[in-house]
Amino acid sequence: MAKGKIKKGDIVRIKYDAYIAEGDVLYDTTDEEKAKGAGFHNEGYVYAPMPYVVGSGGLYPAIEAALDGAEVGKEFTVEVPKEEGPGERDPKLVEVHPAREFHKMEINPYPGLEVTLGNRRGTVVSVAAGRVKVDFNNPLAGKDLRYVMTATEIIKGDDEKLRAIVESSFGTSEGFGFEVTEDKAIVTISDMAKFNEAWLMAKFRIVGHVREILDVDSIDFVENWVTKRKEEGGTGEGNGEEASE
Repeated sequence: MAKGKIKKGDIVRIKYDAYIAEGDVLYDTTDEEKAKGAGFHNEGYVYAPMPYVVGSGGLYPAIEAALDGAEVGKEFTVEVPKEEGPGERDPKLVEVHPAREFHKMEINPYPGLEVTLGNRRGTVVSVAAGRVKVDFNNPLAGKDLRYVMTATEIIKGDDEKLRAIVESSFGTSEGFGFEVTEDKAIVTISDMAKFNEAWLMAKFRIVGHVREILDVDSIDFVENWVTKRKEEGGTGEGNGEEASE
């Protein structure tokens, strides 16, 4: 585990508890037991310190500022006022839609249901008289936030940095392969990512981070596809094919 003070461009792992300041309500965490206790545990989520490229702009500015110069292993608290975080609520983003829109998509709307309409994600507020009220505001809009955070390590080693870049950009590094040579970063794409629409955008973020952090001339994304399977008792040769992007 690498110790020391954090600076812009470092890749760190962060554990955190995120609260709505009013009422001290926990709404996000990297601690599985705390998520269970708060009633929002997700079985499909891996609860662990998240990788992050310091200075990449993926977190609220107040958190970015607090990370720059923070000491590894030392807990710190960041207050994020709504004006600098999720913003104010916009009444214009609360809309009424005919219930038939949802029925066509085989959705039975009810208060609290998260829905996607026209590439916008919102939450159903009420259902009455064939009309559905949907709030497209950020669920945290209008709320001051507080984060209790600890950077657990600064990631060292080019292969591990590449892994962390993919994980922070795509949400997971499971099933991927990583190798950094003298002049090239190589990412072998997981089977799951090949068919995931989010992977295309993630690749752009990965390339940007690699350019900033790793001293290489290029990055290759490699796809391995099985073209033949060895039959039982047979001598089938050739079980893969590589496609480099």
